[in-house]
Amino acid sequence: MYSVYILYSEKLSKFYIGYSSNVLSRQDYHNSEANVIWTSKGKPWQAYFVISDLSESQAIRIEKHIKKMKSRKYIENLKKYPEIVEKLRARYI
Repeated sequence: MYSVYILYSEKLSKFYIGYSSNVLSRQDYHNSEANVIWTSKGKPWQAYFVISDLSESQAIRIEKHIKKMKSRKYIENLKKYPEIVEKLRARYI
C-alpha cells in the first residue's frame, strides 16, 4: 500500500508533497544529510498530513492533483475537511 504525504518546513514556510510506500523513511530521508534535493534547505520537515491505504496509481494521481492545485489553503483544507480526501479517493480509483 502507498500513501500521499505532506511535509511542512517551518524554516521555509513551505509544504512538500510526495508519495511513498514508507512515509517514515521518506520523511527521514528529507531530514537526512544524504538529501541533496531542494528539501535539504527546509530541515527539519514535520509530517503535516498523510493519506494512507492507496494503490500506487491512486497515490500518484492524488499527489499530482494536490500539486496542481498550488494552494496552501487547499492543503490546509485537506486536513480540516476529511470529505475532500474521500472525494479524492473515489475520483482516483
